[in-house]
Amino acid sequence: MERQITICTKEDFDQVLAELDQFWEHDRTSTLHHPTIIYEFGNSSFVIKENGRVLAYLFGFLSQTEYAGYVHLLSVRRGFRRQGLANRLYAHFEQFARSRGCTRLKAITSPINRLSIAFHRSIGMLPTGGADSRGLPVVKDYAGPGRDRVVFLKYLG
Repeated sequence: MERQITICTKEDFDQVLAELDQFWEHDRTSTLHHPTIIYEFGNSSFVIKENGRVLAYLFGFLSQTEYAGYVHLLSVRRGFRRQGLANRLYAHFEQFARSRGCTRLKAITSPINRLSIAFHRSIGMLPTGGADSRGLPVVKDYAGPGRDRVVFLKYLG
């Protein structure tokens, strides 16, 4: 049975929150899992499940100020990584964004998150900004003073 991509329900969201340690190696993202993801932007957040268990999720938004689909959070449960689930979710979100008139995708990560940087590059997203002292392309002060971020774009030509 193929694992299907569906819209994230409140039950799926609650499961992710209850099992956050299965998706992330740290708790830095816990505050980013805000309920507005489901209540206000539920039609742009997706999960892949198997037997009722969330294996991977992508929480996204469509920008209100530019024609972009923004990927807010993406994670795959431990034990299910390297099976193409993150790629499938990204491709699904890209199609969703295109169908609603978006001309690009956008994602943001911390300069210390090398796995995220490598993943986004592997799916054709390009970092913007200038090189920092380590040679990483960052947008200086993107998240506030002294809080540089790697900002990725992918044009949906």
